Amino acid sequence: MLDKSRLSKPAPHNKSDEEIARFDALAESWWDPDGKYQTALEFNNARVAEILTVLSRELKRPDNSALLRGKHVLDVGSGGGLICEPLARRGARVTGIDASATSVEVAKRHARSQGLDIEYMHMLADDMAATQRQFDIVINAEVVEHVPDQAALIRQCAAMVKPGGLLFLATLNRTLRSFVVAIVGAEYVMRYLPVGTHDWRKFVKPTELNSWTGEALTLCHETGMAMNPFTRNWRCTRSTAVNFLQGYRKQAAVD
Repeated sequence: MLDKSRLSKPAPHNKSDEEIARFDALAESWWDPDGKYQTALEFNNARVAEILTVLSRELKRPDNSALLRGKHVLDVGSGGGLICEPLARRGARVTGIDASATSVEVAKRHARSQGLDIEYMHMLADDMAATQRQFDIVINAEVVEHVPDQAALIRQCAAMVKPGGLLFLATLNRTLRSFVVAIVGAEYVMRYLPVGTHDWRKFVKPTELNSWTGEALTLCHETGMAMNPFTRNWRCTRSTAVNFLQGYRKQAAVD
C-alpha cells in the first residue's frame, strides 16, 4: 500500500536539465487524456465536476470563472494538481500540499505552463495544521486510505476549515463490492492501478468519516462515483459502496 503519511526526500534545489526534463515528461504523461492514466483523469474530471456543482449550490454562485473568487482553497494530497488547477481557473487562491516531492515539482511545472498561480508545498497535513492556517475550502481526495492514523488526518483537515467553510472528503468504502471492484478489478484484472496501490483494510466507511469530522461540521452532500464498464464514463450514483464523496459545512462563527 502507498504510504502518504511520510515525506519523500526533497527535490534538489538546483535541478539539472535532465531532472527538469523528467518532471516535464511526467507532467505530460499525468495530464495526457489519451495516455495510460486516462481512466484516472476521467474519474478525477467527474469528481471535480461534482465538487464544483456543490460549491455553486453552497456558495449561491454560478459555476463560472468567478465562482471561487475571494476564496482560499487547500488541497491535501494535491498530487500533480488535477484538482487544484480547475479551482484556480474559477478564481480561487489555491494551495496544494503533498508528501511526494516529485508530485509537487510536476504540479508546479504544469501550473506554470498553464499560466496558473498555485502555491504548492512539499509537506504533510499535520505540518500545515500546526501553522494554524485556515481555508474557506479544504479538499482531501484519495489520501485517507493511505495513512495509518486516519482519524487524526480527518480531524486536522476539519480544523483547517474556516468557520462557515466547506470540507470535501473522497475515498473508498470498505465493502465486499469495493474489494471486488477496486482491488481485484482495478489492480489485478484491468490494471488501471499498480498491484498493491490499495489495502482494502484501510478503506473507510462514510459513517467513520462523519464521526471523525467532529460536531462543528455537518454533512451537506454525499454521492457515490461509478464507471460504466461499457463506455468507461464516470458518473455520480446514489450507491456509496465503492468510491464516494462527502461534503461538509462548518458552523459559522458566533458573534
